[in-house]
Amino acid sequence: MSPLGWMASVWGVLTGILVVLLIYRSTLTMQEDDQLFLDDTKSAMEQEQAELMSKVNKINPFVKVLGAASGLMFLVLAGMFIYQGLNNTAP
Repeated sequence: MSPLGWMASVWGVLTGILVVLLIYRSTLTMQEDDQLFLDDTKSAMEQEQAELMSKVNKINPFVKVLGAASGLMFLVLAGMFIYQGLNNTAP
């Protein structure tokens, strides 16, 4: 396998994991409310909201790192592709 193919495979795996995490995070926050009006009888809802935010906060660093890694690998892949194309067309 060529280095370009290997890099494309790694980029695809990283981007696939990123997409799965983004979908999971969006399903977690789908029913999240911007405001909660709680009284003493709604304390279970408050705890559910805190647990939900805890899960989202655990996922966010992975999303940021994978997003940056995917973007960087895409730029490297594009650079390698352009470099290889320029070298192949030179006489």
